[in-house]
Amino acid sequence: MTVLEERTAVRADDRRAPMKRHASVTPYLYLLPYFLLFGTFTLVPAVYGLWISLHDWDYLLPGKPFVGLDNYQALFDPASAVFDFFWQSMQATGLFTVLSVPLLLAVPLAVALLLNRKFPGRTFFRGVYFAPYVLGVAVIGVLWRFLLDPNLGAVNALLGGTIPWTTDLPWAWISLVGVTVWWTLGFNAVIYLAGLQDIPKELYEAARIDGGGKWAEFRHVTLPGLRPVLLFVVINTILTSSNMFGQSYLITQGAPGVETRTAIMYIAQTGLRDFKMGSAAAMSYLLTLALLLISLLTFRLFRTKD
Repeated sequence: MTVLEERTAVRADDRRAPMKRHASVTPYLYLLPYFLLFGTFTLVPAVYGLWISLHDWDYLLPGKPFVGLDNYQALFDPASAVFDFFWQSMQATGLFTVLSVPLLLAVPLAVALLLNRKFPGRTFFRGVYFAPYVLGVAVIGVLWRFLLDPNLGAVNALLGGTIPWTTDLPWAWISLVGVTVWWTLGFNAVIYLAGLQDIPKELYEAARIDGGGKWAEFRHVTLPGLRPVLLFVVINTILTSSNMFGQSYLITQGAPGVETRTAIMYIAQTGLRDFKMGSAAAMSYLLTLALLLISLLTFRLFRTKD
């Protein structure tokens, strides 16, 4: 290589260097709006909430003394004023999650399997099953509050009875779980349906050639093909069920007594009604830790080897 060629190559490298630096920065510029939104509306509030949980925080008073871990210790002290109420609300949250999650996994899957078949009016029925999900929780809560009213509700009028759907157990839980399944099954059904359409049809044909029936196809083809989708649906359903608030607040109002008052409902009452933001923040972080552990356990159960 001559001296002229060497100089030309060096100049070309010098011109490419700024382009490489520009190319390495470009992806981060596209991500910058997301980072700004995430930091402003998620990261900063999370850190600020942790700071609040370390104080006796009443937003109506100027003084907010630092109490360290006292708000967390009170949640584990049977003699504290919040111990019984908080763990009763956590028990209600756990009960609702245990009752609703299996139904919100199985019923939408059955609906998706039906809607994945070809039949007249399939698109119409897909819209019908998804339609309730577009309604807000306020609309759903007020609607079913009137329909399930023990005295004047249309459900009791139709059944010709006086079932205490919103004022007694176990009917209050049946109401909350039933309304939630009716309201949200369309979302999970759509996710399942998208996963079913991604499973190659050749796998079903191979299963039929091997002599497998419908159950064998479901067990050895459908479920393995839905594994990534099922992981998302399970975690999302557990998190949303554990954060149930609107249905209990609007339909049963925590009745009978405080039996259906969930953790989120009690946290909101503690912080916004009783003005104990520090204690409410500590409760929310304890609930977050519990949900994080459940999510990690779910990931571990779904983890497979390549």
